Amino acid sequence: MDCEPDRLEAQLKMMVQMGAIVESATSMPVVRIARIAGQYGKPRSKPTENVPGFGEIYSFKGDNINGYAPEDRKWDPKRLLEGYWHSCSSLNFLRSMQMGEDFSSAMLSPLNIDFLQKSPSYSAWAGVVKRLKEHPPNVNTGVFTAHEAMQLDLEEALTREVPGKGYYNLSAHMVWIGDRTRQLLGGHVEYFRGIKNPIGVKVGPSMQPGELKDLVQILNPSKLEGRLVLITRYGVGKVGSMLPAHIQAVAESGIPVVWQCDGVHGNTTTAASNKLKTRALSDIVGECVEALKIHRENGSILAGIHIEMTGQNVTECTGGAVGIFEEMLTQNYETYCDPRLNYGQSIEAAFQVAGALRP
Repeated sequence: MDCEPDRLEAQLKMMVQMGAIVESATSMPVVRIARIAGQYGKPRSKPTENVPGFGEIYSFKGDNINGYAPEDRKWDPKRLLEGYWHSCSSLNFLRSMQMGEDFSSAMLSPLNIDFLQKSPSYSAWAGVVKRLKEHPPNVNTGVFTAHEAMQLDLEEALTREVPGKGYYNLSAHMVWIGDRTRQLLGGHVEYFRGIKNPIGVKVGPSMQPGELKDLVQILNPSKLEGRLVLITRYGVGKVGSMLPAHIQAVAESGIPVVWQCDGVHGNTTTAASNKLKTRALSDIVGECVEALKIHRENGSILAGIHIEMTGQNVTECTGGAVGIFEEMLTQNYETYCDPRLNYGQSIEAAFQVAGALRP
């Protein structure tokens, strides 16, 4: 359902608006990278699950592999072709949206933050919006695409040799290795070290400093600036006990990296009232702000944030000025996998992170 034109446009518009908000606070250019047009497969912690009326069945692993309905859980390779078609169609639509000369103003003109009036920072944020509309930044560089390259057989089929430049994964501008598939001697690391794309690695609580030091040396032996992105995901309140050692390990390796903070995957909980997976906006922003503080204290730079979000007004995450509580999650809970910030929560997160980034 996220491949529909109105949803793709809403996602693009939201990312442009969030980037402009951060840009206004930092006076630095913002690169927008969307997890879109290709993220149709998902690793799961358990291969099967028990569903009432169906017993033990395969877990839903994304539309590239099986369907969400219990009767559609059988793995079907034909879905790979359907996923490829949807990726191409989505990417072509996004490209067409970004071709106009007035792209920036068209994306920013609908920005209205009346839904944030309950926030004590509303007046200051409204001033930012006013300035953005009067002097829209140049964002015609567009939005890039990325996804976790989980299905190696699919990613290999979409890898081509570019004459004189090497091998590139042409399914996205950037691809990353998940926290479950980053084994030093595993197939994912071997594949990633051979492609020339910008690449990322998720760094979670189980990553040992020595392991991280070896990993960055394997993936970026030529020490290319901007090639390797480390995306930390610890959980709010855990950053201070884990990130410093990881920063130190990378510094000792001498390998240049780009640090990002994934504020969502370490902060997933189960709502007591309805047993739905959810996340709190305060935890998501809290982890990003913690990471920023630790990087500054350790002479490092937090260069980006990684958030799961949608341009739709879903009720999957709690908190924020939009006032979503656990009991309200069932009102418009769409996700088949992980809970996402809705449009209002995403814009608020951009303002809060921008405030923390301000020099």
